[in-house]
Amino acid sequence: MGYSSGLVEIDGEKLLIPDVVQVARHGTPVAISEAGKHKLELARTIIDRLVTQNVVTYGVNTGFGKLSDVIISPEQTGQLQYNLITSHAGGVGEPFEEEIVRAILLLRANTLTKGYSGISTNIVETMIRMLNAGVHPLIPKKGSVGASGDLAPLAHMALVLIGEGEAFFQGQRLAGRDALQKAGLRPVTLKAKEGLALINGTQVMGALATIGVHDAEQLFKIANISAAITIEALGGITAAFDKRLHVVRPHPGQIKCAEQIMRLLSGSKLMSQAVYGRVQDAYSLRCIPQVHGASWDALEYTRRVIEIEINSATDNPLVFPDQGEVVSGGNFHGQPLALAADFLAMAVAEIGNIAERRIERLVNPQLSGLPAFLAQDSGLNSGLMIGQYTAAALVSENKILASPACVDSIPTSANQEDHVSMGSISTRKLRDIIQHTCYILAIELLCGCQAMEFRPKAMGRGTVIPYQLIRKVVPPLTRDRPIHGDIEAVYELIMTGKIVSEVEKEIGLLT
Repeated sequence: MGYSSGLVEIDGEKLLIPDVVQVARHGTPVAISEAGKHKLELARTIIDRLVTQNVVTYGVNTGFGKLSDVIISPEQTGQLQYNLITSHAGGVGEPFEEEIVRAILLLRANTLTKGYSGISTNIVETMIRMLNAGVHPLIPKKGSVGASGDLAPLAHMALVLIGEGEAFFQGQRLAGRDALQKAGLRPVTLKAKEGLALINGTQVMGALATIGVHDAEQLFKIANISAAITIEALGGITAAFDKRLHVVRPHPGQIKCAEQIMRLLSGSKLMSQAVYGRVQDAYSLRCIPQVHGASWDALEYTRRVIEIEINSATDNPLVFPDQGEVVSGGNFHGQPLALAADFLAMAVAEIGNIAERRIERLVNPQLSGLPAFLAQDSGLNSGLMIGQYTAAALVSENKILASPACVDSIPTSANQEDHVSMGSISTRKLRDIIQHTCYILAIELLCGCQAMEFRPKAMGRGTVIPYQLIRKVVPPLTRDRPIHGDIEAVYELIMTGKIVSEVEKEIGLLT
Protein backbone atom coordinates (compact mmCIF):
# COMPACT_ATOMS: atom_id res chain seq x y z
CA MET A 1 0.00 0.00 0.00
CA GLY A 2 1.24 3.46 -0.79
CA TYR A 3 1.18 6.23 -3.35
CA SER A 4 4.57 6.17 -5.02
CA SER A 5 2.86 5.16 -8.25
CA GLY A 6 0.37 8.01 -7.96
CA LEU A 7 -2.48 5.68 -6.98
CA VAL A 8 -3.85 4.47 -3.65
CA GLU A 9 -5.31 0.98 -4.07
CA ILE A 10 -7.68 -0.15 -1.33
CA ASP A 11 -8.51 -3.65 -0.15
CA GLY A 12 -9.70 -2.99 3.41
CA GLU A 13 -6.47 -4.26 4.91
CA LYS A 14 -3.42 -2.07 4.33
CA LEU A 15 -4.47 1.59 4.18
CA LEU A 16 -1.92 3.86 5.85
CA ILE A 17 -2.26 7.28 7.45
CA PRO A 18 -0.03 8.88 4.75
CA ASP A 19 -2.30 7.34 2.10
CA VAL A 20 -5.29 9.07 3.64
CA VAL A 21 -3.46 12.40 3.73
CA GLN A 22 -2.38 12.04 0.09
CA VAL A 23 -5.95 11.38 -1.06
CA ALA A 24 -7.58 13.94 1.24
CA ARG A 25 -5.18 16.84 0.69
CA HIS A 26 -3.38 16.19 -2.54
CA GLY A 27 -6.00 14.50 -4.71
CA THR A 28 -4.16 11.22 -5.23
CA PRO A 29 -6.55 8.93 -7.16
CA VAL A 30 -8.00 5.77 -5.63
CA ALA A 31 -8.86 2.33 -7.01
CA ILE A 32 -10.27 -0.90 -5.57
CA SER A 33 -7.93 -3.88 -5.79
CA GLU A 34 -9.07 -7.06 -7.50
CA ALA A 35 -8.90 -8.82 -4.16
CA GLY A 36 -11.17 -6.15 -2.70
CA LYS A 37 -13.73 -6.60 -5.47
CA HIS A 38 -13.74 -10.34 -4.88
CA LYS A 39 -14.41 -9.89 -1.17
CA LEU A 40 -17.26 -7.47 -1.90
CA GLU A 41 -18.91 -9.96 -4.25
CA LEU A 42 -18.64 -12.86 -1.78
CA ALA A 43 -20.30 -10.92 1.03
CA ARG A 44 -23.06 -9.63 -1.25
CA THR A 45 -23.90 -13.18 -2.27
CA ILE A 46 -24.74 -13.99 1.36
CA ILE A 47 -27.11 -11.02 1.67
CA ASP A 48 -28.88 -11.88 -1.58
CA ARG A 49 -29.38 -15.44 -0.35
CA LEU A 50 -30.91 -14.25 2.94
CA VAL A 51 -33.35 -12.02 1.07
CA THR A 52 -34.32 -14.80 -1.33
CA GLN A 53 -34.85 -17.26 1.51
CA ASN A 54 -36.65 -14.62 3.61
CA VAL A 55 -34.39 -15.27 6.62
CA VAL A 56 -35.12 -12.63 9.27
CA THR A 57 -31.88 -10.66 9.68
CA TYR A 58 -31.34 -7.32 11.40
CA GLY A 59 -30.90 -4.48 8.95
CA VAL A 60 -31.64 -6.69 5.95
CA ASN A 61 -35.36 -7.23 6.39
CA THR A 62 -36.06 -5.59 9.74
CA GLY A 63 -36.37 -2.04 10.98
CA PHE A 64 -33.47 -0.33 12.73
CA GLY A 65 -32.54 0.37 16.35
CA LYS A 66 -35.64 0.23 18.55
CA LEU A 67 -37.63 -0.77 15.44
CA SER A 68 -35.60 -3.94 14.88
CA ASP A 69 -38.59 -6.13 15.78
CA VAL A 70 -40.53 -4.85 12.72
CA ILE A 71 -40.29 -7.30 9.80
CA ILE A 72 -40.00 -5.84 6.28
CA SER A 73 -41.27 -7.69 3.21
CA PRO A 74 -38.85 -8.55 0.37
CA GLU A 75 -40.61 -6.05 -1.88
CA GLN A 76 -39.92 -3.23 0.57
CA THR A 77 -36.25 -3.85 1.36
CA GLY A 78 -35.04 -1.31 -1.20
CA GLN A 79 -37.45 1.33 0.07
CA LEU A 80 -36.33 0.54 3.64
CA GLN A 81 -32.72 1.37 2.73
CA TYR A 82 -33.69 4.56 0.90
CA ASN A 83 -35.80 5.65 3.87
CA LEU A 84 -32.93 4.91 6.24
CA ILE A 85 -30.62 7.29 4.38
CA THR A 86 -33.14 10.10 4.03
CA SER A 87 -34.44 9.86 7.60
CA HIS A 88 -30.98 9.82 9.17
CA ALA A 89 -29.65 12.87 7.29
CA GLY A 90 -30.27 15.18 10.23
CA GLY A 91 -26.91 16.86 10.69
CA VAL A 92 -26.62 20.57 11.45
CA GLY A 93 -24.07 23.36 11.31
CA GLU A 94 -21.29 24.27 8.93
CA PRO A 95 -20.18 21.60 6.45
CA PHE A 96 -16.94 19.71 6.87
CA GLU A 97 -13.92 20.94 4.97
CA GLU A 98 -13.18 19.29 1.63
CA GLU A 99 -10.19 17.33 2.93
CA ILE A 100 -12.29 15.78 5.70
CA VAL A 101 -15.07 14.82 3.27
CA ARG A 102 -12.49 13.19 1.00
CA ALA A 103 -11.04 11.27 3.92
CA ILE A 104 -14.55 10.14 4.94
CA LEU A 105 -15.27 8.80 1.44
CA LEU A 106 -11.93 6.99 1.31
CA LEU A 107 -12.24 5.42 4.75
CA ARG A 108 -15.83 4.31 4.20
CA ALA A 109 -14.93 2.76 0.84
CA ASN A 110 -11.95 1.01 2.41
CA THR A 111 -13.91 -0.54 5.28
CA LEU A 112 -16.64 -1.70 2.89
CA THR A 113 -13.97 -3.26 0.66
CA LYS A 114 -12.81 -5.34 3.61
CA GLY A 115 -15.71 -7.58 2.64
CA TYR A 116 -17.86 -7.92 5.75
CA SER A 117 -20.64 -5.42 4.98
CA GLY A 118 -22.53 -7.10 2.14
CA ILE A 119 -22.69 -4.06 -0.12
CA SER A 120 -22.61 -4.27 -3.92
CA THR A 121 -19.34 -3.59 -5.70
CA ASN A 122 -20.92 -0.94 -7.95
CA ILE A 123 -21.82 1.24 -4.94
CA VAL A 124 -18.26 1.26 -3.62
CA GLU A 125 -16.98 1.92 -7.13
CA THR A 126 -19.35 4.89 -7.40
CA MET A 127 -17.95 6.26 -4.15
CA ILE A 128 -14.45 5.97 -5.60
CA ARG A 129 -15.53 7.67 -8.84
CA MET A 130 -17.02 10.53 -6.81
CA LEU A 131 -13.75 10.87 -4.92
CA ASN A 132 -11.62 10.83 -8.06
CA ALA A 133 -13.94 13.24 -9.89
CA GLY A 134 -14.07 15.71 -6.99
CA VAL A 135 -17.75 15.30 -6.08
CA HIS A 136 -17.75 16.15 -2.38
CA PRO A 137 -21.00 15.64 -0.46
CA LEU A 138 -22.08 18.45 1.83
CA ILE A 139 -21.77 16.89 5.29
CA PRO A 140 -22.77 19.02 8.30
CA LYS A 141 -20.26 18.83 11.15
CA LYS A 142 -22.66 18.24 14.02
CA GLY A 143 -25.17 15.52 14.81
CA SER A 144 -23.22 12.32 15.50
CA VAL A 145 -23.08 10.74 18.97
CA GLY A 146 -20.47 8.27 17.75
CA ALA A 147 -22.08 5.01 18.79
CA SER A 148 -24.24 3.36 16.12
CA GLY A 149 -21.67 4.75 13.77
CA ASP A 150 -21.55 8.33 12.56
CA LEU A 151 -25.12 7.93 11.39
CA ALA A 152 -26.17 11.51 10.60
CA PRO A 153 -23.03 12.71 8.78
CA LEU A 154 -22.61 9.44 6.87
CA ALA A 155 -26.26 9.69 5.81
CA HIS A 156 -25.48 13.08 4.26
CA MET A 157 -22.61 11.42 2.40
CA ALA A 158 -24.90 8.63 1.21
CA LEU A 159 -27.61 11.05 0.08
CA VAL A 160 -25.48 12.14 -2.84
CA LEU A 161 -24.88 8.53 -3.87
CA ILE A 162 -28.65 8.07 -4.31
CA GLY A 163 -29.05 11.39 -6.10
CA GLU A 164 -30.30 13.39 -3.14
CA GLY A 165 -28.72 15.94 -0.80
CA GLU A 166 -26.10 18.48 -1.84
CA ALA A 167 -22.51 18.36 -2.99
CA PHE A 168 -19.66 20.62 -3.99
CA PHE A 169 -18.24 20.17 -7.47
CA GLN A 170 -15.66 22.42 -9.13
CA GLY A 171 -16.29 25.17 -6.62
CA GLN A 172 -20.08 25.07 -6.92
CA ARG A 173 -22.62 23.98 -4.32
CA LEU A 174 -25.15 21.87 -6.22
CA ALA A 175 -27.98 19.44 -5.72
CA GLY A 176 -26.50 15.97 -5.33
CA ARG A 177 -28.03 14.65 -8.54
CA ASP A 178 -26.73 17.66 -10.52
CA ALA A 179 -23.22 17.26 -9.10
CA LEU A 180 -23.18 13.60 -10.13
CA GLN A 181 -24.46 14.45 -13.60
CA LYS A 182 -21.84 17.15 -14.16
CA ALA A 183 -19.16 14.63 -13.18
CA GLY A 184 -20.58 12.04 -15.58
CA LEU A 185 -21.90 9.81 -12.81
CA ARG A 186 -25.28 8.27 -12.03
CA PRO A 187 -27.05 7.72 -8.69
CA VAL A 188 -27.10 4.19 -7.31
CA THR A 189 -30.16 2.16 -6.36
CA LEU A 190 -29.95 0.60 -2.92
CA LYS A 191 -30.78 -3.02 -2.23
CA ALA A 192 -31.15 -4.92 1.06
CA LYS A 193 -28.73 -3.78 3.80
CA GLU A 194 -26.87 -1.33 1.54
CA GLY A 195 -28.13 1.83 3.18
CA LEU A 196 -27.17 0.49 6.58
CA ALA A 197 -23.75 -0.53 5.25
CA LEU A 198 -23.14 3.05 4.11
CA ILE A 199 -23.91 4.78 7.42
CA ASN A 200 -23.10 2.25 10.16
CA GLY A 201 -19.47 2.99 10.96
CA THR A 202 -16.85 5.28 12.49
CA GLN A 203 -15.50 6.92 9.36
CA VAL A 204 -16.33 10.55 10.21
CA MET A 205 -14.52 10.46 13.53
CA GLY A 206 -11.93 8.24 11.85
CA ALA A 207 -11.27 10.82 9.13
CA LEU A 208 -10.89 13.62 11.66
CA ALA A 209 -8.62 11.52 13.88
CA THR A 210 -6.46 10.33 10.98
CA ILE A 211 -5.81 13.84 9.72
CA GLY A 212 -5.36 14.89 13.36
CA VAL A 213 -2.62 12.32 13.98
CA HIS A 214 -0.75 13.47 10.88
CA ASP A 215 -1.05 17.14 11.81
CA ALA A 216 -0.16 16.53 15.45
CA GLU A 217 3.08 14.85 14.41
CA GLN A 218 4.06 17.87 12.34
CA LEU A 219 3.02 20.15 15.19
CA PHE A 220 5.20 18.27 17.71
CA LYS A 221 8.20 18.59 15.41
CA ILE A 222 7.59 22.34 15.16
CA ALA A 223 7.23 22.49 18.95
CA ASN A 224 10.74 21.09 19.43
CA ILE A 225 12.14 23.47 16.81
CA SER A 226 10.37 26.45 18.36
CA ALA A 227 11.44 25.44 21.87
CA ALA A 228 15.07 25.12 20.75
CA ILE A 229 15.06 28.68 19.40
CA THR A 230 13.62 29.93 22.67
CA ILE A 231 16.29 28.06 24.63
CA GLU A 232 18.92 29.84 22.55
CA ALA A 233 17.23 33.21 22.87
CA LEU A 234 17.23 32.87 26.65
CA GLY A 235 20.68 31.34 26.90
CA GLY A 236 19.35 28.08 28.28
CA ILE A 237 21.46 25.58 30.22
CA THR A 238 22.08 22.45 28.15
CA ALA A 239 22.54 20.12 31.13
CA ALA A 240 18.77 19.50 31.21
CA PHE A 241 19.07 17.66 27.88
CA ASP A 242 21.96 15.39 28.89
CA LYS A 243 21.19 11.89 27.63
CA ARG A 244 22.13 10.38 31.00
CA LEU A 245 19.17 12.09 32.67
CA HIS A 246 16.67 10.62 30.28
CA VAL A 247 17.84 7.03 29.95
CA VAL A 248 17.27 6.54 33.67
CA ARG A 249 13.63 7.52 33.16
CA PRO A 250 13.23 5.77 29.83
CA HIS A 251 9.97 7.05 28.44
CA PRO A 252 10.52 6.87 24.66
CA GLY A 253 9.14 10.32 23.90
CA GLN A 254 11.25 11.98 26.59
CA ILE A 255 14.47 10.37 25.35
CA LYS A 256 13.63 11.25 21.75
CA CYS A 257 12.78 14.86 22.56
CA ALA A 258 15.99 15.51 24.52
CA GLU A 259 18.04 14.04 21.69
CA GLN A 260 16.24 16.18 19.12
CA ILE A 261 16.79 19.37 21.10
CA MET A 262 20.51 18.69 21.29
CA ARG A 263 20.67 18.03 17.55
CA LEU A 264 18.79 21.26 16.84
CA LEU A 265 21.18 23.23 19.07
CA SER A 266 24.35 21.62 17.71
CA GLY A 267 26.94 24.31 16.99
CA SER A 268 25.10 27.09 18.83
CA LYS A 269 27.18 29.76 20.57
CA LEU A 270 24.19 31.00 22.57
CA MET A 271 23.91 28.32 25.23
CA SER A 272 24.89 28.57 28.91
CA GLN A 273 26.45 26.32 31.50
CA ALA A 274 25.34 25.99 35.10
CA VAL A 275 27.20 28.54 37.24
CA TYR A 276 26.92 29.83 40.78
CA GLY A 277 23.74 31.91 41.02
CA ARG A 278 22.09 30.12 38.10
CA VAL A 279 22.29 26.37 38.16
CA GLN A 280 19.05 25.52 36.36
CA ASP A 281 16.34 27.04 34.17
CA ALA A 282 12.61 27.40 34.75
CA TYR A 283 10.45 24.36 34.07
CA SER A 284 9.21 25.63 30.70
CA LEU A 285 12.79 25.23 29.44
CA ARG A 286 14.25 22.55 31.68
CA CYS A 287 11.27 20.17 31.42
CA ILE A 288 10.75 20.36 27.66
CA PRO A 289 11.73 16.68 27.17
CA GLN A 290 9.40 15.55 29.93
CA VAL A 291 6.40 17.58 28.69
CA HIS A 292 6.90 17.35 24.93
CA GLY A 293 7.98 13.73 25.28
CA ALA A 294 4.80 12.73 27.12
CA SER A 295 2.77 14.27 24.30
CA TRP A 296 4.82 12.31 21.75
CA ASP A 297 3.99 9.11 23.61
CA ALA A 298 0.29 10.01 23.59
CA LEU A 299 0.54 10.53 19.84
CA GLU A 300 2.07 7.09 19.35
CA TYR A 301 -0.78 5.48 21.28
CA THR A 302 -3.34 7.35 19.18
CA ARG A 303 -1.53 6.43 15.97
CA ARG A 304 -1.77 2.72 16.83
CA VAL A 305 -5.52 3.06 17.43
CA ILE A 306 -6.04 4.86 14.11
CA GLU A 307 -3.93 2.40 12.13
CA ILE A 308 -6.18 -0.40 13.41
CA GLU A 309 -9.43 1.50 12.96
CA ILE A 310 -9.01 2.62 9.36
CA ASN A 311 -8.66 -1.02 8.30
CA SER A 312 -11.44 -2.39 10.49
CA ALA A 313 -14.96 -3.63 9.79
CA THR A 314 -17.25 -1.26 11.69
CA ASP A 315 -20.61 -2.16 10.18
CA ASN A 316 -23.49 -3.99 11.86
CA PRO A 317 -24.48 -6.68 11.24
CA LEU A 318 -21.33 -8.16 9.74
CA VAL A 319 -21.32 -10.80 7.03
CA PHE A 320 -18.90 -13.73 7.33
CA PRO A 321 -18.83 -15.33 3.87
CA ASP A 322 -16.68 -18.32 4.86
CA GLN A 323 -19.33 -19.45 7.33
CA GLY A 324 -22.27 -18.03 5.40
CA GLU A 325 -23.42 -16.24 8.55
CA VAL A 326 -24.49 -12.72 9.53
CA VAL A 327 -23.64 -11.66 13.10
CA SER A 328 -24.91 -8.61 14.98
CA GLY A 329 -22.60 -6.81 17.36
CA GLY A 330 -21.25 -3.37 18.19
CA ASN A 331 -18.18 -2.66 16.05
CA PHE A 332 -19.73 0.68 15.13
CA HIS A 333 -19.14 2.00 18.66
CA GLY A 334 -16.63 4.84 18.61
CA GLN A 335 -15.14 4.43 22.09
CA PRO A 336 -11.61 3.46 20.93
CA LEU A 337 -11.45 6.58 18.75
CA ALA A 338 -13.12 8.82 21.31
CA LEU A 339 -10.69 7.91 24.08
CA ALA A 340 -7.67 8.21 21.78
CA ALA A 341 -8.76 11.55 20.31
CA ASP A 342 -9.45 13.04 23.74
CA PHE A 343 -6.05 11.81 24.91
CA LEU A 344 -4.29 13.36 21.91
CA ALA A 345 -6.28 16.58 22.30
CA MET A 346 -5.00 16.93 25.87
CA ALA A 347 -1.46 16.13 24.71
CA VAL A 348 -1.60 18.84 22.02
CA ALA A 349 -3.12 21.34 24.46
CA GLU A 350 -0.18 20.75 26.81
CA ILE A 351 2.23 21.64 24.02
CA GLY A 352 0.39 24.94 23.73
CA ASN A 353 0.39 25.46 27.50
CA ILE A 354 4.15 25.18 27.91
CA ALA A 355 4.83 27.14 24.71
CA GLU A 356 2.80 30.09 26.03
CA ARG A 357 4.94 30.08 29.18
CA ARG A 358 8.07 30.25 27.03
CA ILE A 359 6.54 33.16 25.13
CA GLU A 360 6.04 34.95 28.44
CA ARG A 361 9.69 34.40 29.33
CA LEU A 362 10.75 35.86 25.98
CA VAL A 363 8.71 39.06 26.21
CA ASN A 364 9.06 39.72 29.96
CA PRO A 365 12.26 41.71 30.58
CA GLN A 366 12.40 40.58 34.21
CA LEU A 367 12.71 36.99 33.02
CA SER A 368 14.60 37.35 29.74
CA GLY A 369 17.19 40.06 30.21
CA LEU A 370 16.04 41.30 26.80
CA PRO A 371 14.24 44.56 25.94
CA ALA A 372 10.65 44.68 27.16
CA PHE A 373 8.35 42.86 24.75
CA LEU A 374 11.31 42.50 22.39
CA ALA A 375 10.73 46.05 21.16
CA GLN A 376 13.35 48.45 19.97
CA ASP A 377 12.75 51.71 21.85
CA SER A 378 10.23 49.98 24.15
CA GLY A 379 7.75 52.37 25.70
CA LEU A 380 7.29 54.21 22.47
CA ASN A 381 6.87 50.77 20.88
CA SER A 382 4.89 47.89 22.39
CA GLY A 383 6.69 45.27 20.33
CA LEU A 384 5.30 41.76 20.65
CA MET A 385 3.36 42.43 23.84
CA ILE A 386 0.02 41.44 22.36
CA GLY A 387 1.41 38.19 20.96
CA GLN A 388 1.44 36.76 24.47
CA TYR A 389 -2.16 37.92 24.97
CA THR A 390 -3.23 36.04 21.84
CA ALA A 391 -1.36 32.93 22.93
CA ALA A 392 -2.97 33.14 26.38
CA ALA A 393 -6.43 33.38 24.80
CA LEU A 394 -5.78 30.33 22.64
CA VAL A 395 -4.42 28.36 25.59
CA SER A 396 -7.50 29.20 27.62
CA GLU A 397 -9.80 28.08 24.83
CA ASN A 398 -7.80 24.87 24.45
CA LYS A 399 -8.29 24.12 28.14
CA ILE A 400 -12.06 24.21 27.65
CA LEU A 401 -11.90 22.12 24.47
CA ALA A 402 -9.56 19.57 26.06
CA SER A 403 -12.24 18.49 28.50
CA PRO A 404 -12.95 14.92 27.33
CA ALA A 405 -16.14 14.32 25.42
CA CYS A 406 -15.87 10.53 25.73
CA VAL A 407 -16.89 10.52 29.40
CA ASP A 408 -20.36 11.75 28.46
CA SER A 409 -23.20 9.58 27.21
CA ILE A 410 -26.83 10.43 26.38
CA PRO A 411 -28.96 7.40 25.41
CA THR A 412 -30.60 7.39 21.96
CA SER A 413 -33.13 5.32 19.99
CA ALA A 414 -35.60 4.90 22.85
CA ASN A 415 -32.80 3.67 25.12
CA GLN A 416 -31.82 0.82 22.78
CA GLU A 417 -28.56 2.68 22.22
CA ASP A 418 -28.01 3.45 25.88
CA HIS A 419 -24.28 4.18 25.84
CA VAL A 420 -22.66 6.36 23.20
CA SER A 421 -19.07 7.55 22.69
CA MET A 422 -19.46 11.16 21.54
CA GLY A 423 -16.38 10.40 19.44
CA SER A 424 -17.20 12.84 16.68
CA ILE A 425 -17.09 15.63 19.26
CA SER A 426 -13.75 14.35 20.56
CA THR A 427 -12.25 14.36 17.07
CA ARG A 428 -13.68 17.73 16.06
CA LYS A 429 -12.25 19.29 19.22
CA LEU A 430 -8.89 17.74 18.43
CA ARG A 431 -8.86 19.51 15.07
CA ASP A 432 -9.57 22.87 16.72
CA ILE A 433 -6.92 22.39 19.40
CA ILE A 434 -4.31 21.51 16.78
CA GLN A 435 -5.06 24.71 14.87
CA HIS A 436 -4.91 26.84 18.02
CA THR A 437 -1.62 25.28 19.08
CA CYS A 438 -0.09 25.85 15.66
CA TYR A 439 -0.90 29.54 16.13
CA ILE A 440 0.69 29.51 19.60
CA LEU A 441 3.86 27.98 18.15
CA ALA A 442 3.82 30.55 15.35
CA ILE A 443 3.84 33.26 18.02
CA GLU A 444 6.69 31.56 19.88
CA LEU A 445 8.70 31.32 16.67
CA LEU A 446 7.99 34.98 15.94
CA CYS A 447 9.15 36.00 19.43
CA GLY A 448 12.18 33.70 19.35
CA CYS A 449 13.37 35.11 16.03
CA GLN A 450 12.83 38.67 17.25
CA ALA A 451 14.87 37.89 20.38
CA MET A 452 17.74 36.82 18.14
CA GLU A 453 17.99 40.37 16.84
CA PHE A 454 19.36 41.23 20.30
CA ARG A 455 21.66 38.18 20.53
CA PRO A 456 23.85 38.27 17.41
CA LYS A 457 25.79 35.02 17.89
CA ALA A 458 25.91 31.82 15.87
CA MET A 459 22.72 29.80 16.12
CA GLY A 460 22.50 26.01 16.07
CA ARG A 461 22.49 23.90 12.91
CA GLY A 462 18.80 23.17 13.32
CA THR A 463 17.64 26.57 14.57
CA VAL A 464 19.28 28.90 12.08
CA ILE A 465 17.23 27.35 9.26
CA PRO A 466 13.78 28.29 10.63
CA TYR A 467 15.15 31.71 11.56
CA GLN A 468 16.21 32.27 7.95
CA LEU A 469 12.92 30.94 6.54
CA ILE A 470 10.89 33.18 8.82
CA ARG A 471 12.98 36.22 8.00
CA LYS A 472 12.10 35.71 4.32
CA VAL A 473 8.42 36.33 5.13
CA VAL A 474 8.63 38.46 8.31
CA PRO A 475 11.27 41.20 8.69
CA PRO A 476 12.64 42.10 12.13
CA LEU A 477 10.34 44.32 14.17
CA THR A 478 12.01 47.73 14.33
CA ARG A 479 8.89 49.72 15.13
CA ASP A 480 5.29 48.83 15.89
CA ARG A 481 3.13 47.39 13.13
CA PRO A 482 0.07 45.13 13.12
CA ILE A 483 1.46 41.72 14.05
CA HIS A 484 -1.60 39.83 12.80
CA GLY A 485 0.02 39.51 9.38
CA ASP A 486 3.31 38.36 10.90
CA ILE A 487 1.59 35.62 12.92
CA GLU A 488 -0.38 34.46 9.88
CA ALA A 489 2.78 34.38 7.74
CA VAL A 490 4.60 32.15 10.23
CA TYR A 491 1.48 30.00 10.67
CA GLU A 492 1.30 29.46 6.90
CA LEU A 493 4.99 28.56 6.87
CA ILE A 494 4.29 25.94 9.53
CA MET A 495 1.30 24.54 7.64
CA THR A 496 3.23 24.11 4.38
CA GLY A 497 5.69 21.82 6.18
CA LYS A 498 8.58 23.88 4.82
CA ILE A 499 10.20 24.50 8.21
CA VAL A 500 10.22 20.84 9.22
CA SER A 501 11.40 19.57 5.83
CA GLU A 502 14.29 22.03 5.61
CA VAL A 503 15.40 21.35 9.20
CA GLU A 504 15.27 17.60 8.64
CA LYS A 505 17.45 17.94 5.54
CA GLU A 506 20.12 19.46 7.76
CA ILE A 507 19.98 17.43 10.98
CA GLY A 508 18.02 14.28 10.11
CA LEU A 509 14.47 13.18 10.74
CA LEU A 510 12.63 14.46 13.80
CA THR A 511 10.71 11.23 14.42
